[in-house]
Amino acid sequence: MANKWVYKFTEGRASMRNLLGGKGCNLAEMTYMGMPIPQGFTITTEACTAYYDNGKGLPQEVLDQIDENIAWLEEINGKKFGDPNDPLLVSVRSGARASMPGMMDTILNLGLNDIAVEGFAKKTNNERFAYDSYRRFIQMYSDVVMEVSKSLFEKEIDDVKVKKGITYDVEMDVDDLKELVRRFKGIYKNALGEDFPQEAKKQLIGAVLAVFRSWDNPRAIVYRRMNDIPGSWGTAVNVQTMVFGNKGETSGTGVAFTRNPSTGAKGIFGEYLLNAQGEDVVAGVRTPQPISTLENAMPAVYKQFMELATKLENHFHDMQDMEFTIEEGKLYFLQTRDGKRTAPAAIKIACDLVDEGQIDEQTAVKRIDAKSLDQLLHPSFDAEALKAGQVIGTALPASPGAAAGKVVFDADEAKAQGIGGAGERVILVRLETSPEDIEGMHAAQGILTVRGGMTSHAAVVARGMGTCCVSGCGDIVIDEEAKVFTLGGETFHEGDYISLDGTTGKIYKGDIATKEAEIGGDFGRVMAWADKYRKLKVRTNADTPADAAKARELGAEGIGLCRTEHMFFAEDRIAAFREMICSDTVEEREKALEKIEPYQQGDFEKLYEAMEGNPVTIRFLDPPLHEFVPNTEEEIKKLADTQGKSVQQIKDIIAGLKEFNPMMGHRGLRLAITYPEIARMQTTAVIRAAIKVAKAHPDWNLVPEIMIPLSCDEKELAFVRNIVVETADKEIAAAGADLKYEVGTMIEIPRAALTADKIANQAEFFCFGTNDLTQMTYGFSRDDAGKFLDSYYSNKIFESDPFAKLDQVGVGKLMEMAVDLGKQSRPQLHAGICGEHGGDPSSIEFCHRIGLDYVSCSPFRVPIARLAAAQAALKD
Repeated sequence: MANKWVYKFTEGRASMRNLLGGKGCNLAEMTYMGMPIPQGFTITTEACTAYYDNGKGLPQEVLDQIDENIAWLEEINGKKFGDPNDPLLVSVRSGARASMPGMMDTILNLGLNDIAVEGFAKKTNNERFAYDSYRRFIQMYSDVVMEVSKSLFEKEIDDVKVKKGITYDVEMDVDDLKELVRRFKGIYKNALGEDFPQEAKKQLIGAVLAVFRSWDNPRAIVYRRMNDIPGSWGTAVNVQTMVFGNKGETSGTGVAFTRNPSTGAKGIFGEYLLNAQGEDVVAGVRTPQPISTLENAMPAVYKQFMELATKLENHFHDMQDMEFTIEEGKLYFLQTRDGKRTAPAAIKIACDLVDEGQIDEQTAVKRIDAKSLDQLLHPSFDAEALKAGQVIGTALPASPGAAAGKVVFDADEAKAQGIGGAGERVILVRLETSPEDIEGMHAAQGILTVRGGMTSHAAVVARGMGTCCVSGCGDIVIDEEAKVFTLGGETFHEGDYISLDGTTGKIYKGDIATKEAEIGGDFGRVMAWADKYRKLKVRTNADTPADAAKARELGAEGIGLCRTEHMFFAEDRIAAFREMICSDTVEEREKALEKIEPYQQGDFEKLYEAMEGNPVTIRFLDPPLHEFVPNTEEEIKKLADTQGKSVQQIKDIIAGLKEFNPMMGHRGLRLAITYPEIARMQTTAVIRAAIKVAKAHPDWNLVPEIMIPLSCDEKELAFVRNIVVETADKEIAAAGADLKYEVGTMIEIPRAALTADKIANQAEFFCFGTNDLTQMTYGFSRDDAGKFLDSYYSNKIFESDPFAKLDQVGVGKLMEMAVDLGKQSRPQLHAGICGEHGGDPSSIEFCHRIGLDYVSCSPFRVPIARLAAAQAALKD
């Protein structure tokens, strides 16, 4: 039996979304409900896949079934496709299973040609309407199907209106419209070297192929990557009998929601235009009317519309986004779908629907897009102010939120002018950031980098601080010495204003007003439901008491990663650390480290206090030492004087620390093997802080977790573990304390995962550092991959950035293997993830599936992780 590639609206149901797409399955469901739907058929998503499998051509079987369904449509309408006297006209719309802005625009009035337009005019007794429909069709078909620039047609429309001294399209008479048809066909021929197609079936197949082509246009590929939509899904095509909103003052078209998509407030929200077709509402040429005014214009239609809109929401149990047309006083619905909404609206609608008895708590939890919660926790641009904004560039949306301020080019200047300094709003613009920029980053409203991906230093640190960041803007030409950069044809000097949108990656010229985030009471309610159903614990990556306190406020149940190296960059510590680096003997190093230990202890005490007895995992020093050395002549001279060395001796030491590949160089536990005194100092600080805080809070069950980074061999881990245990036990005995602690390791090298049964003999817990594990598994540098990954996306090698969305096939297999092997050696082993993937919903679902105990993410992603963990559990 032949495959069924085409379904009439009467043959489908809402449950067939994967096959019919979102639009098609809802049109079928509305037909089943008895709604006033112009009839039609859906060409399936499987036909889209077949189109690509067939070398971008439709199999004959699909073409035959389209012909059969056109014959059926002709029969039920009593009209013929391409008939010169009374033509059947159709619309063609795309419809993937997930709503995808950027896919092919709608084509209306398909089936008109030079002869049929005359018959259409006679049949409708409205010549102006017929030619208005034809000029619209030529413009849409040329633009959408044949990719002839829309602006060429708009220029001609403007020319006709200027010559006539009129403002609106509706003021054009039939002669004007005939002239536009003539000009439009000329544009088509000039652009493509052939006449505008006159055969209706050729027009239809051209439109269907254009929908399938649009599945792989650059906008669609980017949108899929951002929203985790697989390329294998494909899109469906909906062919629907035309109804006309441009037949006069008793006709019209509009778009409406059953609740406000911005606030979630219950009540019809929408607008319409009389004597118009669908694209007029969104084109902005005429100002639409609020839907409420329809009650005066057409009371019976308004009453029917309100009843049917309510019926749709009650049927689908969600806020609906509806398109409708009124043709000479008769109402038709063209589509309905679950309406897109802001995060505040999503939370309010979910809670209201629970209260109204439409859905249960579990459905409410599953329905909210976890990623959208970012909108609630960060500043955003004022909507009115944004309308006037001039976009000068777009790059990676590395850390969400909105920021506007004066451009500064170095971290010291940001610190001096920004938060904690002069208190001005500044944007730190850098070629790339490094750990020594941390204080300047903290003082900035936003961060913009030329290099680096979604998991670059700037991105990771900015997300941790909740600071807006746009990274990897390779179009910027920057001169950090001269303090100037150019982008989008504009030049910016220090002190000029720019604005960043870390949610979209857009960069704007000038100072755009922002508004602070607001979290309502319903947010707490949804989070409580999520906590009820999730099995994964949610910790945070936090290096400062402020980050830890913010994460705790947002529901974190511990710290999964404290990066101790970030604590060394403060002015009162970096000097002592540099002394340690430049020391010649163990004794000199120990003496320098003694100066740092009290600071470390104080930091850890504050973290323990912020977490109130919840787990705190402290990772020992990880970066290579060259990241801490001075860069300026002044700093080098100062260090030389302190050390009693010459400037040249210090420069030689610094040169000796340089590495060809620092990521795989002298870092992580390799530092502790070379310089055991570093591990002793950090262990002392961890244990002394825990003893002090435990004494002040005897009711807390404080068990510090010491995490040794970058292990790949049981013997090297045993070497460092022995130093930690010996030091910790000595401190506990000296204090006469009863303190338990755990020693674990970070799994970030493939060999560690492959030998996890051996590694587990020396580790009480594993934490997956998936940033480095992804780098080492792929052999990609996360800071350089952005230069070539776009080619991987466009050539369909990758669908997503492996640093933003966990590679479950390769990296995930290593993780699963490590958990299984580790628990064979140590059944009570606990495991978590602390890479940036810990805040990504699809990665969290994977972590739930392989039996991790917790995920750890930046503070502002904690609510996202809580909700995503609940959604993962509810899928079981």
